[in-house]
Amino acid sequence: MKIAFQMDPIGDVNINADSSFRLAEEAQARGHTLFYYTPDHLAYQEGRITARGHDLTVQRAQGDHATLGPEREVDLADFDVVWLRQDPPFDMHYITSTHLLDRLKDTTLVVNDPFWVRNYPEKLLVLDFPQLTPPTTIARDLNTIKAFKAKHKDVILKPLYGNGGAGVFRLDANDRNLGSLHELFSGFSREPLIVQKFLPAVSKGDKRVILVDGEPVGAINRVPAEGETRSNMHVGGRPEKVGLTERDLEICAAIGPLLREKGQIFVGIDVIGDYLTEINVTSPTGIQELERFDGTNIAGKIWEAIERKRA
Repeated sequence: MKIAFQMDPIGDVNINADSSFRLAEEAQARGHTLFYYTPDHLAYQEGRITARGHDLTVQRAQGDHATLGPEREVDLADFDVVWLRQDPPFDMHYITSTHLLDRLKDTTLVVNDPFWVRNYPEKLLVLDFPQLTPPTTIARDLNTIKAFKAKHKDVILKPLYGNGGAGVFRLDANDRNLGSLHELFSGFSREPLIVQKFLPAVSKGDKRVILVDGEPVGAINRVPAEGETRSNMHVGGRPEKVGLTERDLEICAAIGPLLREKGQIFVGIDVIGDYLTEINVTSPTGIQELERFDGTNIAGKIWEAIERKRA
């Protein structure tokens, strides 16, 4: 198959952690050809969806991991698969790219389905499953957020469309910074904030469960660094080997059919204790850590699902 990757600059990736690199590596091993471009080179041109980028080959040698052909413009309708793999923030640039890629639906499989990536951003899709999530409020109004904190005392406050643990604050019962933080966020963004009841179980880790076409294939546990609330690996969280509990499987059984129906082939969900906190569909990570812990070819499972859909 002809595969295109829409992603952040490939020269900057950590080849031992980056999921997009691992997906490209596995695709190449399966005999598929690769093309790479950054989102700013995606365009609509008189009825065609085009991208300006490079033919790509990869190898597992950091610093020499990507060999690029001469820059050329392609019609993405000529490709079998396009991967939507740039990192958030989920801003209007990101949303516009989903609108453009959605126009390929009659010819090309876009993974994950951009229509539902746009309509199911990670911190909003969980609202469909209130029985699985901690108490949650999404609001821009300070009084609404204050009332939620007064009720639940110890809360997590974070940007609605953030990622990688950036801008995440724990505000315990004695904290007096809510007003200042609201003022800070409001000064540079018109987006609402999301507030959730703090889950003490996070000290034991924030579990990333990976689902392929709606089915769980494994999990890693991300343990916060000493003195940190956030467990994201971007900010020092430590990955650990972990199995799937009955509760994890119950959560996956509840959300899996919807993910499969909406074309969300590669999804990473976050589970703290018994609660689902996020459903990551934009550019999930965790493949390489899980493969190392479990000895399972997760990238291969993802490509098998894609190949079935293109058969």
